[in-house]
Amino acid sequence: MSGSRWRAIARDATLIVVGSLIFAVGVDSFEIPNGLAAGGVTGLATVFHAMAGTAGFYLPVGLQTIVMNALLMTVVIRSGDRGYIARTLGGIIACGVLTDVLAPIVPVLTGERDLLLCALWGGVITGVGLGLVFRTGGNTGGTDIIAQVIVRRFGMPMGTAVIIVDGIIIAFSATVFSVEQALYAAVAMFICGKVIDAVVDGPRTERAAYIISVEHDKIANAILYTLNRGCTELQARGVWSGSSRPVLFCVLGRSESTRLKKIVAACDPEAIVIISEVHEVFGEGFKQIEG
Repeated sequence: MSGSRWRAIARDATLIVVGSLIFAVGVDSFEIPNGLAAGGVTGLATVFHAMAGTAGFYLPVGLQTIVMNALLMTVVIRSGDRGYIARTLGGIIACGVLTDVLAPIVPVLTGERDLLLCALWGGVITGVGLGLVFRTGGNTGGTDIIAQVIVRRFGMPMGTAVIIVDGIIIAFSATVFSVEQALYAAVAMFICGKVIDAVVDGPRTERAAYIISVEHDKIANAILYTLNRGCTELQARGVWSGSSRPVLFCVLGRSESTRLKKIVAACDPEAIVIISEVHEVFGEGFKQIEG
């Protein structure tokens, strides 16, 4: 096995452990103590944990998640992807073990006066942790497995799929805790899903620009030699006029979009400029794509 392959494995293992650690801190400090069952197998385990406590015995949340996920692993195994199976198993075990290990250690932040604050921070912290695990191509099991199946079939964002799947669990938690806690759990789940998308897709720091102008040569020259950015000319034809006119395409840093607009305004104030956000850009002038 090549050195680059070993480095990739080490990187993925590190992300899984660190992500699972962050996730465990989020659920142990903010969600489980406050009855915020924010979806997923962990949310379901939180409900059963509370029910067991009422009955007078202790039922670890992390152990429950490992047992529940054992029943769902058939979906992962059917994929036939050994790397995906290994990363998923790692996420399941790491999250389950760390959730139980850290429970008596991390500070418990009860939200008797402000459940909203606990829901906000619980969602952010667990979202960061899950996002790091998802970046490896694996997951932490449970409804995340079902969500990834939905993503592959329908192409929706991972965080959105998690929100849809976990809604049923949150509704169920209202029967054990309270409607108020279920509503705050929904807030935590929503924030967690959005943070997952941000971590998996990357920060939106780049801009993609499309420019249509009769002065396309002057604008392209300014982009190349003033902004020092690459520029691609796309061949296009106006449907109404029937005339051909090139469309310039370029990707810029966030701070460079203002400079681009000034360049275009100086060359052709009548130019059509479309600027949109992009999640990630790889290649020359930007970060290298990861293998």
